[in-house]
Amino acid sequence: MQTTGKWLEQAGHDVIYGDTDSLFLSITDADSVAQATVTAMRLRDEINARWKTEIRDRYDLESFLEMELETCFSRFLMPTIRGSNSGSKKRYAGLVETPKEKIHGDDNAYVETLVFKGLENVRTDWTELARKFQATLYDLVFHDQDPRAFIRETVLATQQGHNDKWLVYRKQLRRPLADYVKNVPPHVKAARLADRTNKNLGRAETYQHKGWINYLITLNGPEPEEYLSSSLDYQHYVDKQLKPIADGILPFVAMDFASIINVQTQIF
Repeated sequence: MQTTGKWLEQAGHDVIYGDTDSLFLSITDADSVAQATVTAMRLRDEINARWKTEIRDRYDLESFLEMELETCFSRFLMPTIRGSNSGSKKRYAGLVETPKEKIHGDDNAYVETLVFKGLENVRTDWTELARKFQATLYDLVFHDQDPRAFIRETVLATQQGHNDKWLVYRKQLRRPLADYVKNVPPHVKAARLADRTNKNLGRAETYQHKGWINYLITLNGPEPEEYLSSSLDYQHYVDKQLKPIADGILPFVAMDFASIINVQTQIF
């Protein structure tokens, strides 16, 4: 893969990330996704042919190595590793344009799909609020639309309790509750609270031996969804769910989450 990356760079293309089984290539001289795809397929064929020649000349063997073109993104974001210009391993988001059959005489019709890899949108320990927020935010940025009104509206709706149904965390208990001694994470605290309540009500203690727990963060800490008794900590969700997602993309369009949501304070 390192050699392939060098060959591609020698051909005048920028390899923005590579690992043991894939390379991410920026094709900047294409006017459309279709044109970039044609270029990528040509490069794929050239690389495969070159490896056949390389393996035959060096080892007198037939090469069964084969590069495939997996996806061509029209817009793409790969967060960099801290302190480096290199991409962060297996973490990216991109917009894919898939051609569809002719619609109402439009030969250029296509379907757009947002793809997330390793980011909050595909992680089970993030809330539905985070996933919805990230999908819409990235869609706006990828289409060069101003996201500031959407960000403010989402923050305000969350603070006013309109997004409560999307604030549930779901996390797996990988060990029996009794095994959590020194480090007691929020989902374990919620599970213990749930089973104390179950016991007081004469019900079975359902979280003692692993399993999954749904919980929310309240002003009194984590509480199980089924025994929620306190007001939700909306600032937690703004700071820990919305802000990290916004901070992952806004710097690339010269914006800042804190400045966006504090705009009224700055004015006055």
